[in-house]
Amino acid sequence: MTKTDIVRKLKDEAGLATLTQAEAAYEKLFAVISGVLKDGESVAISGFGSFKPVKRAARKGRNPRTGQEIKIPASTTVKFTPGKALKESLVRQHKPS
Repeated sequence: MTKTDIVRKLKDEAGLATLTQAEAAYEKLFAVISGVLKDGESVAISGFGSFKPVKRAARKGRNPRTGQEIKIPASTTVKFTPGKALKESLVRQHKPS
């Protein structure tokens, strides 16, 4: 599903008048989540899951082509942990009959 698909579905299911309103809501939601994560805080969405910034230490790696050792700098990434309701909905959906 692409951003365009999500915006269309958001417009229909939220009862918004235009795609422009739906896209603005989509953009604002992700801007808020990104801003909170950049500040080093976690975002928990009840029933869906949580996003948490995680720091990775600098480390040594290897170039797979040459085998040469390289330095991988420290970085911050985001870890997503699905919520119980999301996990259960996926398990129910994929259980064989």
